[in-house]
Amino acid sequence: MKVCVIGTRGFPKIEGGVEKHCEALYPLLRQDIEMIVFRRRPYVTAERSSYNHITFLDLPSTKIKGFETVYHSFLATVKTLFIKPNIAHYHNIGPAIFAPLLKLRRIPVVLTYHSPNYEHEKWGLFSRSLLKFSEWVALKCADKVIFVNSFQMRKYSPNIRQKSVYLPNGIKKPTLSENRDYLNELGIEPQKYVLSVGRITPEKGFDTLIEGFKYIQHEDYRLVIAGGVEFESSYKEKLVHLCGKAPVIFTGYVYGEKLSQLYTNAALYVLASNNEGFPLVLLEAMSYGLDILASDIPASHLVKLENSDYFPKGDYQTLNKRIDEKLNERKKRDYDLKEYDWERIAERVSVIYDEVISKS
Repeated sequence: MKVCVIGTRGFPKIEGGVEKHCEALYPLLRQDIEMIVFRRRPYVTAERSSYNHITFLDLPSTKIKGFETVYHSFLATVKTLFIKPNIAHYHNIGPAIFAPLLKLRRIPVVLTYHSPNYEHEKWGLFSRSLLKFSEWVALKCADKVIFVNSFQMRKYSPNIRQKSVYLPNGIKKPTLSENRDYLNELGIEPQKYVLSVGRITPEKGFDTLIEGFKYIQHEDYRLVIAGGVEFESSYKEKLVHLCGKAPVIFTGYVYGEKLSQLYTNAALYVLASNNEGFPLVLLEAMSYGLDILASDIPASHLVKLENSDYFPKGDYQTLNKRIDEKLNERKKRDYDLKEYDWERIAERVSVIYDEVISKS
């Protein structure tokens, strides 16, 4: 079986929820499934594949907001026409706007629907309209749709739901870090900081988080925001201005051992997002046994949290009170994460591929 993957910037060590999803999932698929992953050349940090059944094809791309995905997805789709795999697997609705080209060659299409991108604040009216059109095209052309968000799947017609399946993101059991060198480099102490991880974009709600943190009573704590900036440099500047003299540290994009140190030693994890597909970073924080505060949005209810772990979206005053309450409690948590086993998810994806091919 040969599968072409379109819609990710690639992996390993490339920031993004879709990228983390692909990096965790595809190495676990059956060895007889040959994966051809199209990567975007400007983001590639590892030239060679260390996976037996995964081949990377690095195509030209840009870093121009709104054009990057369209340009690369078109090139990848055209390349797929010549490869003619058993399946083309698109990640998210934007890249799948070119799926009709593959249907002309009778190449089966699988779509993983990560999030309704048109709801993100960063897009203007034209981009949102184009993404809505892409969604219609993607759902119509897909032979099978994998939703990582069950609430999103329920929004669509019976015809769409009939060919859809809910498969959440997964999480690996982490190895707690015993090192402190990165914490020393940042000038922070174990258990003396609040952590949030994610790309610096408006939908992640970092402005709400900073406002909620600035006036906490625990003045000896710091806020660490770990995430890179791409197109939203003006939003980052707004956040820096919003911080004032508050002890907020922006680390930039971190992964591997550095990220493990941050998770291992945090006192509290906060997800302040206004919009999420499936909050993979929330699962990561839970896997490290961190106490959690999450904005009360549908996606954050996909994981099993207590009522006291939520605060109203955008309500920084309530968030301020809840951070103080959580830091007073200072407790480690033990979450049931059996449902989010990547091995089990990989088995189901392999079965989906088999079913799609048998019907084509």
